This record gives sequence, C-alpha cells and structure tokens, in this order.
Amino acid sequence: MSAEYATFGLAPAMRAGGVHANGDYQVHRDFVDFIVNGRPLLFQLSDLDAVSPLASDVPPAIFTHHVRGLLLETEAPLIDDRHVIYGCPECEGLECGAVTAVIERAPDGTDTYVWRDFAWQTAERADLELNGYHGIGPFRFEGAGYREALLQLLTRGEIAARRRVLLIGARVAVLAKLAAALRTIGVGADIAADAAGVPPDELRTYGAVAFGQAVPAATREGVRAAFDTAGIQVAYVDGLAPIVPLLVAQIEHALDRSPSEQRRLTRLGAVDGTADVETTSTCRVKIIAYRLDRLWRTQIHEVFDGVLEPGEHRITLDAKATKGESFVVARTTGSVLVAPIVR
Repeated sequence: MSAEYATFGLAPAMRAGGVHANGDYQVHRDFVDFIVNGRPLLFQLSDLDAVSPLASDVPPAIFTHHVRGLLLETEAPLIDDRHVIYGCPECEGLECGAVTAVIERAPDGTDTYVWRDFAWQTAERADLELNGYHGIGPFRFEGAGYREALLQLLTRGEIAARRRVLLIGARVAVLAKLAAALRTIGVGADIAADAAGVPPDELRTYGAVAFGQAVPAATREGVRAAFDTAGIQVAYVDGLAPIVPLLVAQIEHALDRSPSEQRRLTRLGAVDGTADVETTSTCRVKIIAYRLDRLWRTQIHEVFDGVLEPGEHRITLDAKATKGESFVVARTTGSVLVAPIVR
C-alpha cells in the first residue's frame, strides 16, 4: 500500500430525475458525494447510476448513522468490515447491487483512515476476484481532515436540498401536467400567478422558479423582487416551450447544486444540424430532440445514446429533429443540459 495520502472532501451532487421519451420516469435524488483527490469518486466508476448513503431524503437518524459509520464509530453494516459507498438510487437493498469497500484505521498506528478493496456487491459477501474494482484505491486519508469533513455534516445537519419549484405561467393545463411530472420524479411543485404576499419562510422552501413564455416582464420582476427582499437565492428558469419533458429537464438543471467543475456534462450546443457536447469523464450520454408540430403536438426524436470519453464531441442531428422550433436535451446519470437548435 502506498504511503501517499489522498485528499478527502464532500460536495453536493444529484442523480437527475426526468421524463423519458417512452413515458417512464426517473426519480430525482440529492446526495453528498465523496471528493477524492479533487474529483468525485463516482466518476471513477464509469457510468454507474448510484448515490451515496448520504442522501438528503433519508431520515436524520439514518443519515447520522451513515456518517458515524464512515467515522468508524459504529459497526460496519456488512460483514468483513465493508461499508456501502454507493447504492441503488431507487432502493437500499444489495439485490440491485452496491459499491462497497473496507473502511479501517491504518494498521501502522498513524491517524489515518483507509478505504480499500472496492467491489460491486450483490450478495452477503463481496467477490473481490470476480467483481473487485482493481484500479481504484486503496486511499489513505489524513485523520483530522477526514473527520472534520464528515463531522461538519452532523454540525449543520445534512446538506439541505430545496427540491420544490414555484411554477408561474398562463397555461394552467401545461403547468398542471408539469407539476404532476415533477412530483412523480420526487420534486415538489406549486402553481401560482405571482409571489405577492407569500411569507419569506414559505419562499425559502423553493429551490427554483419557472416562468412560462407568456408571463409579463412586470410579473417576473415582481417575483424576483419578492425573493430578493426575503434574502433568498433561487434559480430562475425561463421555459423554452410548453413541452413537459423539456421543461422538466430545464428545472432539473436549475436544481443542480453540484460545483460546475465536478459535473460530467459541462456544455451543450446545437447549430446547423449538429449537437456539440463536452464531458469531463467517461459516461453514457442520451440526447433527445423535442419540437412542436403545426398542430402543437410534441414530437420526440432520440438522437444519440452511447458512451462518450472525456472531451468534446459532435453528434449529427437527424433532419426530422430540426424542423421548426426545436430543442435538444443531453442527459447523463447526474447532469442534464438543454439547448435550442440554432439555424
């Protein structure tokens, strides 16, 4: 084992929810990710769709128990001193699979925490030979910094996630469908004409405000002023079109609190029949084009679905996907970007 120390940190992250082209839903999850040597540990696991046990929607007692476990103040939840590092975003059982590792104090007596023997585990015992992540770790973390990072979670409580959106617009039917879709993926949504008279404590529960295209400038300015007066920072979304999956993607992007430098998907643009995408790590990327036809029906075109290496990529768009006013959505497990198709 190398004696070199790795840096340890924590940062907010999300598993992006969304509405798929076939009508299925993917649940939104906010969690705290592990930052090792300046990069999310999850990025080293290829395109794994998973969240850490430090999720914002788990009960406080369980959240605290997970933190205490990482500090080795409680017994390991799995045999052989193994801890769950990332698990299924839909459930907590090993049946779906989880990334586990041994967490221990360094045997040399130094104030060091060691994460080693990473593996994909689906049964009571991990098979390191068959399912071990042989290229990851072991990591040695200096004790004081490791404890400080985790204990801050207990001092201030879990990193609060304001997974609630205020929807303001003129087309009530569209807003109702959008609110229903958001609630299905785990994001709360309320519909209002404006924010006048709303108490600051209630405004504080929102993480984003989404405006419909027909909302007057005066109403938008009034809503912003209400949040500014209350001293609350939220993300503002200007809806691109009355297309529910597109609006969900815009709102998911707005709710992303992870640092921009720690996202897998960092840029999306679409010009002259091509989409330009930039990724920071190897990941599966799905690109879908949306448009409204002359009868105001939503047309959906699946443009790309594949694994991309880190870097810049150019994807050709089908001519059918770029007729009229159209938009593209690029999605990974933890990032969503939306862009209009420019001609």
